[in-house]
Amino acid sequence: MKLKNILIVVKDIEKSKQFYHDLFGLDMALDNDGNMILTEGLVLQDEKIWRTFLGKDIITKSNSCELYFEEQDIEAFIGKLETMYPEVQYVNRLMTHSWGQKVIRFYDLDGNLIEVGTPM
Repeated sequence: MKLKNILIVVKDIEKSKQFYHDLFGLDMALDNDGNMILTEGLVLQDEKIWRTFLGKDIITKSNSCELYFEEQDIEAFIGKLETMYPEVQYVNRLMTHSWGQKVIRFYDLDGNLIEVGTPM
């Protein structure tokens, strides 16, 4: 068995597709009308469809998981983030862990937690 995809719930697939393309270079691999697979295996699921599947409300900013990306030039990434998405809500601005890794955490447009760190 192998893990194929990670699915996140979004309110507007087109806006989220643009967000993940702009910041992380992910492109659409497959569009199944409310369920879009991006390169690297990230799946965007329309919130209305997901709510119907679950029969429950969606809890944004639950902080129970995060998407983790690595970026060598994290300062350049932060500049791009601040220029393209100045409204982004930060969990923590750039910080350096005791082991030397620099990281930043923020929410995407739908409250999904993202961490970007320098390679370890």
